[in-house]
Amino acid sequence: MRMIMSFHSKAISLSSISMSKLSQIKLVAILFAALSFTDRSTTASPNHRQYNMGDLVPLYVNKVGPLNNPSETYYYYDLPFCRPDPVIQKKESFGEVLNGDRLTNALYELKFRENITGKTLCQKRLRVPEVAKFRDVVSEDFYFQMYFDDLPLWGFIGKVEEESEILGEEGPKYYLFKHVQFNALYNGDRVVEIHAFSDPNHVVEIKEDAEIDVTFTYSVIWNESAAKFENRMDKYTRTSSVPIIRQIHWLSFINSIVIIVLLMGLLALLLMRRLKNDMRKCADGDEEEEDKEVGWKYVHGDVFRRPPNLSLFCAVLGVGTQLLTLVFVLFLLAFLGVLYPYNRGALFTSLVLIYSLSSVVGGYIAASFHNQFAETGWERSVRLVGILYLGPFVVTASILNTVAISYGATAALPFGTIILILLMCTCVAIPLLAFGGVIGYRFRSEFQAPCATKRFPREIPPLAWYRKTPCQMFIAGLLSLSAIVLELHHLYASMWGYKICTLASILFITFILVILLTSMLSVGLTYIQLSVEDHEWWWRSMLCGGSPAIFMFGYSIYFYARSNMNSFMQLSFFIGYNACMCYAFFLILGTISFRASLMFVRRIYQAVKSE
Repeated sequence: MRMIMSFHSKAISLSSISMSKLSQIKLVAILFAALSFTDRSTTASPNHRQYNMGDLVPLYVNKVGPLNNPSETYYYYDLPFCRPDPVIQKKESFGEVLNGDRLTNALYELKFRENITGKTLCQKRLRVPEVAKFRDVVSEDFYFQMYFDDLPLWGFIGKVEEESEILGEEGPKYYLFKHVQFNALYNGDRVVEIHAFSDPNHVVEIKEDAEIDVTFTYSVIWNESAAKFENRMDKYTRTSSVPIIRQIHWLSFINSIVIIVLLMGLLALLLMRRLKNDMRKCADGDEEEEDKEVGWKYVHGDVFRRPPNLSLFCAVLGVGTQLLTLVFVLFLLAFLGVLYPYNRGALFTSLVLIYSLSSVVGGYIAASFHNQFAETGWERSVRLVGILYLGPFVVTASILNTVAISYGATAALPFGTIILILLMCTCVAIPLLAFGGVIGYRFRSEFQAPCATKRFPREIPPLAWYRKTPCQMFIAGLLSLSAIVLELHHLYASMWGYKICTLASILFITFILVILLTSMLSVGLTYIQLSVEDHEWWWRSMLCGGSPAIFMFGYSIYFYARSNMNSFMQLSFFIGYNACMCYAFFLILGTISFRASLMFVRRIYQAVKSE
C-alpha cells in the first residue's frame, strides 16, 4: 500500500526503475501470455486445418470416466488400452489443465478421405488384474473421450448384459468393445464432423478370473457434407437433439418470463399506490393519519446512519460489483463467439483473467463507498475484498484438489498450475486491487443524504416475527426461485451433464429478469421495514437480496438427489463448486438489492423534503 501511495505522491523518473521492477513487468507479461494461449481453439485460423487427400489428421485420446459422474475422469491410459511407444502428452493451455483435459497421442491413424476397414490397432493379452479393471469400468458405464481435429467425440468401453432366465445363466455378462468405427464428414479440404461408434457386434466377454487375448481394431468411413467449416461447432450448442424437448424448454422459458413480469408488475402497482397515499397524507398535513400509517417519515433522522461493520459492508459491495462485472464480461464473450461449448479451457482461462483484472473494480467500489462515511480505515475494506470470496474459494478448491489427487483423477491440478495461479494473484490481482482502492480514496466524495442524521439513534419498536430478517429472506428467496426454477434446472443439467441444455442468450435474459425481480422485492421489503419505523435497512436489504442464492443451493441438493451421481468424489465436487457459485450469486444479488433499496430510500425522502 505504501509503495502505491508514494507512487501518487511523487514522480518517478524512468532512469530510477530498477532491474527488479523490470523483471516483475516481464513476469506479468509472461503470465498473461501463458493464460491467453489458446492455440487449440476450434475457431483458430482455418488454414491450420486444411488437408490434402492422404494427410494424417491429428487424433488425441483424452480421458475416461463413469457416465453418471462427470467430474470423476481419469487418464485414458490408466486402462490397459493399446499404448503407443512412447506416450507423449500434448502441451496444454492453462484453461485445459483446469478443465481436466489430458490429451495424449494414440495409435489410431486417420488419414483425410481414406476409408479403412477392420485395421488392427494392436493385439494384446489381458492379464487377470487388467481384466478385472475392465470389468469394473464396464460395470460403471465408463466412456472414453477423444479429440479429432479439435472436435470432441465419445464412445463406450463395453456393455453389460443382465441375467437371462431363459438360458439359465447366473449373473450379468460383461463385454469389452474391441472395435471402434469412426464416421468422419468433410467439406472440401476440411473436417466438419466426427462420430465414434463402439461396434456391439465386435465384443469379447471378460470373465473375472481368466486371461484373454484381444485384437483391437478400428474402421474409418469418410463422407462429404454440405456443412460449413465455420459452423461445425453448431451441433454442440443446440439445446437438444429432440424437437419435443426443445419445445418444452422454450415453453418453460416463456412461462418463467410471464411469471416474473406479472410478479414485478403486481409489486410495482401495490408499492406505487401505497406510496402515493403516503405522499398525499404528508402533503395534507393530517398528523393523526400520519401517525397511523406513515411510519417511515419519522425515521428520516436515522435512515441514512452508517451501517454497522462498515468495512465488511463495503467489502461485500466491492466483491459483489466485481463478480457482477465478471458475469457481464462472460456473457459478452459468449455473444462474440469466444466462449462456446467444448472450447477446451476457454471458460476457465476467461474466469481467471477477468477475475484478476476486475479486482480494480472491487477495490475502487469498496474504498470509494467507505470514504463516503469515514476517511480512515478504507484499507481494511480493500483487504477484505481480496479474501471475502477468494479465501473460501481457495480453501474449497484445495480440499477438492486433495480429493482428486487421492482418486488419481485428471481434475487434480499439477504443481506448476498451482504456482501459476499463485503468481497471477500475487502479480496481477493484488496490485490491481490496491490500485483500485487508491483510486477510490483519491476520488472520494461525501455521502449525499437528503436528511440530516440525528446524533442518537431512534429506538426500534418490537417487531412481529414475520417482519424480521429471516422471514423476509425466506419470502424473497422463495419468490425468486419459483420464477427461475425451470431455467435453474437446465443450468444444472448443462453444468453436471454432457449436453448443453440451455443457451447463453436465454441465460442472459433470465439473469436480467432476476436482477429486476430482486430489485423490486428489495424495494418492497425495505418499504415495509421502514413503515414500522425500523431504520436498520442496510444489511437487511443485502441479505434479502442474496437469499435466492441460498434457495439455489438447496435446489442443487435436490438435483443431486434425483440424479444418478453416486461417488464421493462427484459429491464433493458437486457440493463444493455449487456452494462457491451460489455464494458468488449471493454477493452479486445482495449488492444489486442494496443499490436498488438505496435509490428508493433516497428518492422517497427527497420527495418528503421537497414537500
